[in-house]
Amino acid sequence: MVGRSTGSKSADVVIIGAGIVGLATATELQSRDPSLSVSLVEAEDRVAVHQSGHNSGVVHSGIYYKPGSHKALTCRSGKKLLTAFCEEENIPLDRCGKVVVATCEKEITSLDKIARRATQNGVEYERIDSDQLRKLEPAVAGIAGLHVPETGIVDYATVCRAMQKRIIARGGIVRLGFRVDQIDCADGSIAIKSELGATVECRQFINCAGLQSDRILKLAGKTPQVKIVPFRGEYYELESQSESLVRNLIYPVPDPAFPFLGVHFTRMIGGGVECGPNAVLALSRHGYDWRSINAKDLVETLSYAGFRKLALSNWRMGLGEIHRSLSKRAFVRALQKLVPAITINDLKQRRSGVRAQAVAADGTLVDDFLIEETAGAIHVLNAPSPAATASLAIAKQIVDRFFLLSGQTG
Repeated sequence: MVGRSTGSKSADVVIIGAGIVGLATATELQSRDPSLSVSLVEAEDRVAVHQSGHNSGVVHSGIYYKPGSHKALTCRSGKKLLTAFCEEENIPLDRCGKVVVATCEKEITSLDKIARRATQNGVEYERIDSDQLRKLEPAVAGIAGLHVPETGIVDYATVCRAMQKRIIARGGIVRLGFRVDQIDCADGSIAIKSELGATVECRQFINCAGLQSDRILKLAGKTPQVKIVPFRGEYYELESQSESLVRNLIYPVPDPAFPFLGVHFTRMIGGGVECGPNAVLALSRHGYDWRSINAKDLVETLSYAGFRKLALSNWRMGLGEIHRSLSKRAFVRALQKLVPAITINDLKQRRSGVRAQAVAADGTLVDDFLIEETAGAIHVLNAPSPAATASLAIAKQIVDRFFLLSGQTG
């Protein structure tokens, strides 16, 4: 059932956060042990409000990730699980393919590295020359590329709603409007309290709070070794008359000196083509535009030594991202590296998303998934892309740890 944030309830396990990782974890718990009473609490008035509902919708292949990393392993297995889930729930998933494009000679070395990773990760791909590239994407400027036919697109918000329905059908509770502000642990019992006075008691909980995950860890009594720093990615959309410039997905060769992927083109499952994103510091953990400012969030970010070290080492790139955020012409110039025919008149403003990025005290970005434990709890502190693709595989790992923590087998 869908509940509201009033009164006191109890459950065997509570999951904090109704993004795709939290929802996937709830479904996996119910699958492993149908006798468990599972309650999921969410601060917003619906599921998938933040990262899960503001991503590009790409079903990633795992081509970029370091072989053997959690990202690589869970992306590959999670993609299969996600595909099967969408088939079961009749959710459209289009295996449309993408091209990774080298636009100059100096990018060939990086393209070769990606190809080696693809082979090690078991990703289906084809190395293509400029003529083959233009057969796939006639408007692209590139001297070589990789064609990855297994990459797909889906609407992750639809996936999340289907997970919510499955959880409720199995007897679980999804409590909306429940913003956690206190966690009390005593005598083997945990009380999770909302700012409105509602309480859910449980034996164990799982923190999948995304943008608030480090704060939930602190409420549980442990000082986080990382801090969530919010980065906003802003997108444009091609005008309908210009959509023919992009057939499917067009990605750049990532810059190894820059922690984010760079602007790219993504055909969307519901129609249209997105262009972006850039990556700028968000002035709030829910800062979807420059006007959204939260003093507490901003002070917390700017006072964090890890962020200051990150900013100092990446200030030139950061200024370029801010310039592209404030100047549509600068954004267009970045897109023209891949598709030269793009003009300022081809683009209209679309959406933005805020990425929860864990930053270590030494200023490094936590690149892989990060999961920690406290007494009676598991905390997902970093779940960057491809977390949506990998969500059902991540959930299996979380639930494995849950049963080990509880001394049960599942």
